[in-house]
Amino acid sequence: MTRGGNGLAVASLVVGIASIATLPVAIYLTRFSESFDLLEAGFVIPVAAALAILALVLARRSRQGNVLGLTRGNRDRVALTGRILGIVGLCSALAALVSLGVYGLLEYVGSRD
Repeated sequence: MTRGGNGLAVASLVVGIASIATLPVAIYLTRFSESFDLLEAGFVIPVAAALAILALVLARRSRQGNVLGLTRGNRDRVALTGRILGIVGLCSALAALVSLGVYGLLEYVGSRD
């Protein structure tokens, strides 16, 4: 049981980092691509949100496994870090979704004139 909980905690940490890095990497790659512009980087928002939710689920499962075990130690901290990164990743995905919605609204209002 200790190996599984530790693996889930580390997986939560790695997936949380990936959820945070997904949007900035997609935006950064638009600078070097002729066929991929900044607006199309919005298609990565669901990927970032899914990774963030997966990080939260993995952290929760790891922490539930820690409750059943006798030792706590680093696994709790790693799972907590994965949970925090998942929350930050989800918030950044939601912020990107809101900004994309505002851009769409402004484009719609601007095109009516």
